[in-house]
Amino acid sequence: MIGIRWIDFDHIPDRLSGLIDLSYNLWSSWHPEAWLLFKNLNRQGWKESIHNPVRMLQELPPELLEAAASNIDYTNHYDAVIAKFQRYMLAKNQWFDEYYPEHQHHKIAYFSAEYGLQHSLPLYAGGLGFLAGDHLKECSDIGIPLVAIGFMYSDGYLHQRIRNDGWQEDVEEKLDRDNAPVKRVLGRDGNQLILQVPFIAPQIHFALWRVDIGRVILYLIDTEIEQNPPHLRNISSRLYSSINEMRLLQEIVLGIGGTHALKSLGVKYSAVHLNEGHAAFALIELYRQKIEEGLTPEEAFNHVYNTTLFTTHTPVPAGHDKFPHWMIDKYFNAYYSGMHMSREDFLKKGLHVEDPPDTFNMAAFCMRMAAHANGVSEKHGEVARRMWHFLWPEHKLDEVPIGSVTNGVHIPTWINPRLVTLINRYISTICPDWFEHHDKEYVWALIDRVPDAKLWELHYALKIKLINRILQFKRRDWMKYQADCANVVAGGALIDPNTLTIGFARRFSTYKRADLIFQDLDRLKKILNNPWKPVQIIFAGKAHPADDEGKRILQRIYQYAQQPEFGGRIAFVEDYGEQIAKYLVQGVDVWMNNPVPPLEASGTSGMKAAVNGVLNFSIADGWWIEGYNGKNGWIFGKNHTNNDRNWEDASEMYSLLENEIVPLYYDTDLDGIPHKWVAMMKESIKSNAPRFSSRRMVKEYMHKYYISTLSCAECNAFVDDSTPEGISQ
Repeated sequence: MIGIRWIDFDHIPDRLSGLIDLSYNLWSSWHPEAWLLFKNLNRQGWKESIHNPVRMLQELPPELLEAAASNIDYTNHYDAVIAKFQRYMLAKNQWFDEYYPEHQHHKIAYFSAEYGLQHSLPLYAGGLGFLAGDHLKECSDIGIPLVAIGFMYSDGYLHQRIRNDGWQEDVEEKLDRDNAPVKRVLGRDGNQLILQVPFIAPQIHFALWRVDIGRVILYLIDTEIEQNPPHLRNISSRLYSSINEMRLLQEIVLGIGGTHALKSLGVKYSAVHLNEGHAAFALIELYRQKIEEGLTPEEAFNHVYNTTLFTTHTPVPAGHDKFPHWMIDKYFNAYYSGMHMSREDFLKKGLHVEDPPDTFNMAAFCMRMAAHANGVSEKHGEVARRMWHFLWPEHKLDEVPIGSVTNGVHIPTWINPRLVTLINRYISTICPDWFEHHDKEYVWALIDRVPDAKLWELHYALKIKLINRILQFKRRDWMKYQADCANVVAGGALIDPNTLTIGFARRFSTYKRADLIFQDLDRLKKILNNPWKPVQIIFAGKAHPADDEGKRILQRIYQYAQQPEFGGRIAFVEDYGEQIAKYLVQGVDVWMNNPVPPLEASGTSGMKAAVNGVLNFSIADGWWIEGYNGKNGWIFGKNHTNNDRNWEDASEMYSLLENEIVPLYYDTDLDGIPHKWVAMMKESIKSNAPRFSSRRMVKEYMHKYYISTLSCAECNAFVDDSTPEGISQ
């Protein structure tokens, strides 16, 4: 029987033994009452563990746990949380069961190269990963049966340090797996299960780890094991290798190895969802498995084709992974013989008209192998149909079979709990279960019942919390690194809670134009240093380690923040990650976003800000084209001419700030509250929270795609009833 193993917790009293299961299930990360259970054990321990319950339980002395077990207030809280957790895990008749009872025993296999789940598991690079993490959480919440595959990145996370000259340095932090919410998957012999990627030469072995996300299981592939030679152990060491051959090995292991892992575990699934093309090789392994099970090549292809959904997030051809044929041959020579498809036919499925003929394009392969494909916003769907029209030349452009499902964010994860409590106070008598239906517009319309003063008071408190967190960071740097005074200022030491605060936080790459607002320095200085109506901007984000141009953009902004003439009103928050992201999307006044259209496929950070009442100030691209309604924020860049785009967009940004945004923020009544601004905050919440929630998103995936893929596989599962490799689950 397959098993799982975690570290020993002998020092935890039996009365509190439920804390162990709770610490290993990320359900606790999006239920405030659950993480408060850990925080209330010891606030300093919670802080020192960086909100990692597994690490905290390991490090707490036994006497503190014994004291908690004897505290009636704590045990009452504990009993209530454990009961809620058990009800959640055992719940029946959820949304999926109610609407699709005939598919209760069908499972979807979800493949992604990254997952943003919680900062104790740094398995992400950016928005794609957090989209995947939110997808898993929401499927758990509404009962969609799903199993996920990804990588256990052993080198963990690259932390960001900014030198005095503003240049980004990357600091490695090895993931401490024994102090993270992951469990080893064991074989029957009681040791960690070791599998081999089938038919690939040289042999690549991998171990498996398991993460519990509510009711959804995520299996993580780990190649850093002694069964592999040193040069192959690094395959799963770091996300998105910049070495193309290592990137190919990663995608072989994720796709072929991940598919083999699910079969070895005895996991039955009826459909596949590829979150981008990194796991494209899963489809050829599924095809091979189906032939092994007795289907003809044509039947096997049709089965894989009709039961696969491919979600693309990339709006430019250059963004797709591609590999030369000689490199594919190097690793697939042994695989070809068992593939039941000629090498030529296989390689043809990866051809792209804009690539050299000896190039294998992973996204093109997905498009040819999957009956269902979608972009991640309505605009991105249009872009994707133009990009891939050559595959369907007989179709009109609007008939190209690529649809769209606009991204959404997991509301329980990203909305501030105090905002939920405030809303609940004023609408619970009308709609007591409103939060369970947060994808419904009528629920959020009730936010108008919340008094302006109460909402503004909470928003100001969250702003103070953000600023205090920034100051804590700079105090730490001052003590630990003897930071230069200019760096302390650049890091936000002079940020003022009474000043209109704009937030900009994302990956630093050229097309995102983080430095766009600095086009006209004199005009920007006047806006920031207006003595009666000042403005400040908080930047955060990382450049990819190999992206020197992204690092140069970051450096320029950091150097501006060091200059006295900007009055300390520009700040750069170092080491952007999931935790500081929450402070920012909940604590700034305005969320700024200005990539080059149409290169923002969707964007989700602005959604997270919007559901917290932060007003979006964004270019007309991605999700904001759908989200903007004229009353919930500001849009620019819609009427671009053929002149210099950067100057045009920056000029429009300055005008909006000078004529609309800044005056509105400082237009307060005698009670000190900017009521017109608060009205826009309410509009932002009620217009965006239901439409851009991951609950709406996964239901849309279910209605538009999953039901079709599951129906095609209704009488067949990809895995038979035998017990492969002596393992069952």
